[in-house]
Amino acid sequence: MLKVGLTGGIATGKSTVSRLFVECGARLIDADVLAREAVAPGTPACREIAAAFGKDMLRTDGSVDRERLGAAVFTDPAKRARLEAIIHPHVFAEEERLFRTITAEDPHAVVLFDAALLIETGAHKRKDRVIVVTADEPTQLRRLMDRNKLTEEEARRRIRSQMPLAEKVTLADHVIDGTLPVEQLRAEVRRIYDELKRQS
Repeated sequence: MLKVGLTGGIATGKSTVSRLFVECGARLIDADVLAREAVAPGTPACREIAAAFGKDMLRTDGSVDRERLGAAVFTDPAKRARLEAIIHPHVFAEEERLFRTITAEDPHAVVLFDAALLIETGAHKRKDRVIVVTADEPTQLRRLMDRNKLTEEEARRRIRSQMPLAEKVTLADHVIDGTLPVEQLRAEVRRIYDELKRQS
């Protein structure tokens, strides 16, 4: 089995690349999905969030109000670090469990861990290969403004709150241009997948 970390900047096309790897046969573990499951109503992480940030961060059904919580922590690095300290241990524990399950089913699988904060959390050090999806900043801005209905300034702040793509690229085994036309992107993903599969 080959453990592959997939990351990139916001609105670089990482989700599309992830989907194309799955088309090729990669097994996907999505950190966003694990994070949502980790804070489901009644979970320890959900209770910790209410204790750390206030009960008004929960909706009436007991679920975390992700938009309100995101707004509260986005501009405050200390609060964001506190939130990540609550969620990440649960995400990584479930990631390891899924890795073991997939390995038992398919010892030669290429397992893709799709995580926006792969490098920031140090999770890239536990991977056999790292793939970074990039895009130029004007493309990121346009995509982010369209997708999240943000002003240009709001979109710039989100991009700048992340580790610069140039730094992520220095730690990559493979770099994929997320602005390529989809058929070129598919061909590039297939080329990289075939290489990874030979190593798995």
